[in-house]
Amino acid sequence: MRTILGLFILLFLPGCSSPKQQSPAGEINKEIASGNYTRATALIDSIISKGEIGELQKRTFLFTQDSLHRVKLDFNRTRDDIILWIKKNRLFTPSDSMLNSWEQSKALEFRIIDGEKRYFRNAAPNLFRVDESARGLTAGSPPGTDVPLDTLLIDAFNNKTGSDIKGKYLLPEKRMKARYTLTVNADAVPEGEILKVWLPFPRKDIDRQTNVELLATSQSDYILSDDKTVHTSLYMEQKTVAGEPTVFWIDFQFNSRGEWFDLSEIEAVPYDKSSSLFQRYTAEQRPHIGFSQNIRQLTDSVTRDAQTPVEILQAVYRYIAANYPWASALEYSTIANIPEYVIENRKGDCGQVALLLITMLRYKGVPARWQSGWMTHPGEVNLHDWAEVYFEGTGWVPVDISFGRGGPIPIPPGREFFMSGIDSYRLYLNTDFSGDFYPPKRYPRSETVDFQRGEVESGQWNLYFDQWRYRMNLSSQ
Repeated sequence: MRTILGLFILLFLPGCSSPKQQSPAGEINKEIASGNYTRATALIDSIISKGEIGELQKRTFLFTQDSLHRVKLDFNRTRDDIILWIKKNRLFTPSDSMLNSWEQSKALEFRIIDGEKRYFRNAAPNLFRVDESARGLTAGSPPGTDVPLDTLLIDAFNNKTGSDIKGKYLLPEKRMKARYTLTVNADAVPEGEILKVWLPFPRKDIDRQTNVELLATSQSDYILSDDKTVHTSLYMEQKTVAGEPTVFWIDFQFNSRGEWFDLSEIEAVPYDKSSSLFQRYTAEQRPHIGFSQNIRQLTDSVTRDAQTPVEILQAVYRYIAANYPWASALEYSTIANIPEYVIENRKGDCGQVALLLITMLRYKGVPARWQSGWMTHPGEVNLHDWAEVYFEGTGWVPVDISFGRGGPIPIPPGREFFMSGIDSYRLYLNTDFSGDFYPPKRYPRSETVDFQRGEVESGQWNLYFDQWRYRMNLSSQ
């Protein structure tokens, strides 16, 4: 419970500076720690209704209340639901001792909420992704993960070409055309209110992504961020109509070109440690990149035989790929420190292991940064996150640790292609995490780390993911 509780404590303290307000905040934190979400929500309602706090403090309390709602949405399964899923999909009935053992090992993820044991919405399929003993009880294959279409990579790798940078090879370029649609539920807000949306739009400052074109929009008036922020978006507004969903869409196209760096050809050059690049991308970036004792001890152990930046990358990449299987993730906004969560729970989705990799590399003095957007493999279009590592004299090298997990690939680097390479089926949206938007977003984000699904708010508050849906229709040439 401590990862989620830590988030709420962090949220409360800035907005409760006076002695008069410390006591209610402490009481609310105590209720959250005990899993009494309904009681905590009622206490927040009581504080707000008195009208004795400022606007910033009010928003802090509202976001904490909203976060409780987010956790309850994520943890919406009962034990009967878990048993039923296993009986239907794995063809056996788990015993209580099995379930208790999986809970104790954290393979079966749950929370105590309002006195009831509630399981993560994807806890059952995750169990068979991450726990070897569970997989051994059934002949069925594990539930799917985010591994790409390797056949496309094989063909592309065999047709790569050289470049003007030693060790860098270019993969064949792909032309993508997309329609992204965001639909807000009917009556999500009162009729006549203005909905404000930030839709994902391809960046123009990525060398691997070129010829970006906006083709059409649902609204004639819009604001394109033009890479002013680390999250690239197209902003639009629309007035709601009672009983009708509110729909926004954009059409765009772009080129994407993968690349691969042969690490054996990269010559080690000492970092310029006085440069702004080195200092920025080897620094902590709270709350999700921090050099805790846990991180330091683990990283030092993993890299004890590594001497060069390339060897450090190899050691960290191989360790994460071998020890943290892919699993469907909690919403990032409910996790206080994502790399620590991965270590504690021994699993992680693409963004979670990317943040762990970045944190470990930065601690060892190897510049690393976040990138994300969508994977655009035909039939496998989905949200995806990865990283980049900087080598002096070579530049930024793509690293997709999540795609580094899986079976062998019949190309010379094998699955370790993704240690220093990226395929041509990508949509690049973000060059960092937890950044600002343009125009600025007034209320807290639905996704506090990444930006791939869009963001929505009204004049009153943010609209969370349960109030709208999104769809990406994409074709490639």
